[in-house]
Amino acid sequence: MSQPSQPAKPAQSAQPAKQQNPMRAAFAALAGTSIEWYDFYAFATAAAIVFDDVFFPADMPPLLRTLSAFGTFAVGFLLRPLGGIVFGHIGDRVGRKNTLVITLLMMGIASFAIGLLPTYAQVGVLAPILLIILRLIQGIAIGGEWGGAVLIAVENAPKGRATFFGSFAQLGSSVGALLSTGAFSLMHLWGDEAFKTWGWRVPFLASAVLVVIGLLIRLKLEEAPVMDEIRAQRTEKDKLPVVEVFQTSWRTVLVGVFALATATGGYYVVTSYLLNYGTEELGLSEAMLLNGLTLAAFVELAVTPGLSWLGDRVGAHKVVIAGLIGVIVLSVPQFLLMGTGSVFLIYAGMMAMRFAMSALYGPIAAILAEGFAPRVRYTGISLSYQICNMIFGGFAPLAAVSLTALAGGHYWPAAALLMAISAVGIWCTALLRRMRDTHPAPLTSDRDAVPAGV
Repeated sequence: MSQPSQPAKPAQSAQPAKQQNPMRAAFAALAGTSIEWYDFYAFATAAAIVFDDVFFPADMPPLLRTLSAFGTFAVGFLLRPLGGIVFGHIGDRVGRKNTLVITLLMMGIASFAIGLLPTYAQVGVLAPILLIILRLIQGIAIGGEWGGAVLIAVENAPKGRATFFGSFAQLGSSVGALLSTGAFSLMHLWGDEAFKTWGWRVPFLASAVLVVIGLLIRLKLEEAPVMDEIRAQRTEKDKLPVVEVFQTSWRTVLVGVFALATATGGYYVVTSYLLNYGTEELGLSEAMLLNGLTLAAFVELAVTPGLSWLGDRVGAHKVVIAGLIGVIVLSVPQFLLMGTGSVFLIYAGMMAMRFAMSALYGPIAAILAEGFAPRVRYTGISLSYQICNMIFGGFAPLAAVSLTALAGGHYWPAAALLMAISAVGIWCTALLRRMRDTHPAPLTSDRDAVPAGV
C-alpha cells in the first residue's frame, strides 16, 4: 500500500538580520574608520614635512618640491569617487559588512607598503611613481570606507539618536589624526636626521597592527535589519545604484558636495596646510606644531559626541550651521595667533578651530544619510562625500600653498578660501534640511528593536 503523500513544507523564508547592539555597531564603525583615517593622515602629515625631501630631487626648487609633495597627497582624492561607486554598489547590493572588510584590507596593505618604499636618492623617479600608485589605492579604499561605516552606525541606531551614533564613524577622523600626529611627534624625539631617514616610515609600518585589530572587530558585525527590506524589495528590473542615484537624487548629491566642503577641504587647510605654513613661512618648530595638532585632535575627540548628542535634541542642521559660523569667525584669528610665535596662543587657536569643526563634522553624517533611499544610500552618500573630497579635500591645501606663494607668503588667501567654502556650506546645509523634510527617508527599519538601556 502506498503511503499517503505528505503535505509540502512551506518554503523557508530568508533569515532576518540578527539584532545588533547599537553601541557595538557604533564602536565597530569607529574602529575601522580610525585605522583608515590614521593611514590617510599619516600620508598628509608626511607630505607636509618629509616627502619633499625623500621622494623628490634635492636640486628641485623648494616651492616646486612642496607642491609636488602635496600633489601626491592630492592624487589620492582623484579615485575616491570611483571607490564610492564600486563599493557603494557592493554595499547596496550585498551588504555593508563585507564591503568594509575589503576597504580596510586595501588601505592597510597600501599604507604598510609606503613605509617600505625606496627614496629618490636610491631609485630616482621610480620612487614618486610608486608613491603615487599606492596613494591611488588608498584613495579607492577610503572612497568606499566612509559611507559603509556611517551606515553601520546610523542604520543600527535607536530611533531619534542617529546623529549621536553616526558621530562614532566620524570620530574615526579624530582618532586617526590623534594617532597619526602622535606617532610622528614620537618619531621626532629621535632627532631630525633619524626622522628624515627612517623615523617617518614607522607610522606607516605600524598600521599593520591596527588593521589586524580592525578586521577582528569588523568580522563580528551583523548587517542592520534594513538590509532585509532592501533585499526583499529588489527586482531584476532594478537599475544600478549609481544610475538610480543620478536619476532620482542628483540634487542631493550636488548639495551634499558643497555642504561637506569645510568638513573635508577646510579640515586639511587647518591641519596639513597649517603645518606647512607654520614651518615654511613662519619658521616654527615642526615638533611644536605636531604637538598642537595632537592636542587639537584630543579636543575634537572629546567634544564630537556631545555636539552630536545636542544635534539629536535641537536639530543636527542647527549644530552644523553654528560650527560653520565658528569656522568663519576663527579663520583669520587662527593665522594671527600663529604669527605671534606664542606656543600657548597657537595651541589655543588650533583647539578653538577644531572645536568649531567638530560641530559640523560630527552631525553631517546623519544629515546626509537621510537624503537618500535605503536601497541606494551607500552609493548616494559615498558619491557626495567622495566627489567633495576630490574637489575640495585634495586640492584645498594645494590651492592654499599656491595662493600663499602668490601673496608673498601672506596667510589671507587661505583664510579667505576657508571663509568662502564655509559660507557656501551654511546655505547648502539649510537646503539639505528642506530636502529631507520634503522627501523623508527613514534611517532605520521599523522592525528594529532597541536593546534596553541603550
